[in-house]
Amino acid sequence: MIVKEIVIYTTQVCPYCNMAKRLFERKGISQWTEINAGASREVWQEMQERTGRRTVPQIFIGEVHVGGYDDLSALDRAGKLDALLGIETITIDSVT
Repeated sequence: MIVKEIVIYTTQVCPYCNMAKRLFERKGISQWTEINAGASREVWQEMQERTGRRTVPQIFIGEVHVGGYDDLSALDRAGKLDALLGIETITIDSVT
């Protein structure tokens, strides 16, 4: 399965970061770029400048800034995450 590039700004002790990664894994996605925003002040500042936010995780799918875990989860509940990821969803109606 080929999906868009995923970038996740995280810290080592972040339950929401882990929840976001588990959601991707449930979707069958096991590869993403993880940037430890807690590694240095410069990386944290880069994240803030890129996202306008000061919390982790901060998630990008392709060029789209999704936001944090709550935003990612809301997209999934609304049925919009698969399309953003580029995952084709087959429904019963589409099978002939």
